[in-house]
Amino acid sequence: MTQEIWRAVTPQYDDYAEHFNSYSSLSEKTLLDVQPRLSMTLSQFVEMEGFTRLLLINSPDNTIYRGEIKSNLQQIVGGNTPVISTETLDMKTVFGQLVTEHGKIIDSIPGLLDKANGGYLIVSANLLLISPAVWPLLKAAVLGEDTYPILSNPKSPIAEMKPKQYQVKLVIIGDRNQLGDIDYLDADIHSGLCLYSEVESDLKIDANSIVDYLSYLKWICHQYDIPTLTISGIQALMRAGARYTEDQHYAPLCLMWHRAILVECKHKAAGRTIDENHVEAVISDRYFRASYLPERAIDDILDGQVIIETRGAQIGQVNGLTVVDVAGHPISYGEPARISCVIHFGDGDIADVERKAELGGNLHAKGMMIMQAFVSSALDLDMPLPFSASIVFEQSYSEVDGDSASLAELCSLVSALSGLPIDQQKAVTGAVDQFGRVQAVGGLNEKIEGFYRVCEHHGFTGKQGVVMPQSNLKHLALHPAVVKSIQSGEFNIWPVATVDEVIPLLMNKPFRGNDENSVLSQIAERIDSFEKHEQPMSLIERLKNWLF
Repeated sequence: MTQEIWRAVTPQYDDYAEHFNSYSSLSEKTLLDVQPRLSMTLSQFVEMEGFTRLLLINSPDNTIYRGEIKSNLQQIVGGNTPVISTETLDMKTVFGQLVTEHGKIIDSIPGLLDKANGGYLIVSANLLLISPAVWPLLKAAVLGEDTYPILSNPKSPIAEMKPKQYQVKLVIIGDRNQLGDIDYLDADIHSGLCLYSEVESDLKIDANSIVDYLSYLKWICHQYDIPTLTISGIQALMRAGARYTEDQHYAPLCLMWHRAILVECKHKAAGRTIDENHVEAVISDRYFRASYLPERAIDDILDGQVIIETRGAQIGQVNGLTVVDVAGHPISYGEPARISCVIHFGDGDIADVERKAELGGNLHAKGMMIMQAFVSSALDLDMPLPFSASIVFEQSYSEVDGDSASLAELCSLVSALSGLPIDQQKAVTGAVDQFGRVQAVGGLNEKIEGFYRVCEHHGFTGKQGVVMPQSNLKHLALHPAVVKSIQSGEFNIWPVATVDEVIPLLMNKPFRGNDENSVLSQIAERIDSFEKHEQPMSLIERLKNWLF
């Protein structure tokens, strides 16, 4: 592989060397300092008066994020304005209680609205969803309508209870699904009743924003008492972040992610500065702790229980790549899958076995139909294809969805139609459109590493590797061992933009052209031979000829 491809499979931060060198002199930036949209929204929310008294914030629903938002809001309004947050939500907690005896009030216990009166109340979206009966009354109170405290003893009512009115602004914090449920709970929420903003999960890294990220990283280290990071440590953390965001040009802003890794790095470094070795050791430990399932899958392949070939060539068979997600398992992992296609005389129907067995999702079915449309268009036939085909994920016993296998399925179909074998040293991933352009898919790091591990155990030939969409290169942040293997020429990456680039890699022949050896020419010749072939006369036809 060229040096350019080797560098493309892992994030490169050489352009930011000057910024890394100035890390120690940078001032800290908090979570809200690197969230300009949210910071602006909070300021506007404080300034606005009248009907808009509710703010929805899409954010991880935990006390850490609520605490940061509360702290920032308190800084904006000043120390004399109450900013109250709660981890419980019921009628008595919200509206307060009146303790009565013999019809008389003997005590009054203030509620959250009393404490937040003239200020702000921050609640978890999840608390509202598990206490939906609270919402209508809470909404009325926020809008300034009369509300009443709750009697601690309903059996001891009082003759007259004075209503209360509050001047409170409400902040609801939850993830997108929770906010969607709240929207379903009250359709009025997004009809002018509230403002909306969100905690952004990542930051696009460029010459300007790199300073913001480094300042944010410095604040996290100070906040959680993390030792100083060296330049190599920062770069290793950013490479891990690029893998987390699945984009080389982005860095995560997730507090939980940074905190979890850096606390482990602190332990590895024993209180000393954190460098590249500490970060990579933590990433390695994390994988090892959760590696039972992916290693078990590799064992099945090595034991021959799951058939994956990484040498030789086969007609109608290609190595596809999948990402496996198991409920309750913390990581996704890549696993190669054998995709095969067989053809027989028929009416041109291409059977999607996964779909017919109700194991294929809608997106997979869509990818199959697009692939079929491209093949039909490329063949430019004026009559139906005289062959029928059957395409299947071999040894797959769970649902398959997504269109990321459509390029591999196309290759298996073309191989079966032309009778030309596919190189089994290569695996294929990517979606394809009706014009033969190869489109980006997800999970590239896991997919490539899954095939790499199988090739490693089978033994490298120097010609093994993955054919992938060119547009996915920026999503790669491969494990250092894979990067080293690519650099040495042991393992390969072939980025492609069109089907015309894929077929020569797999079949060693051009896809189309005037050349008789092109794959389309081979298919056309096979179709022509079939049409010219005289079918043997059936017994019924012979009887008819004899009788008449």
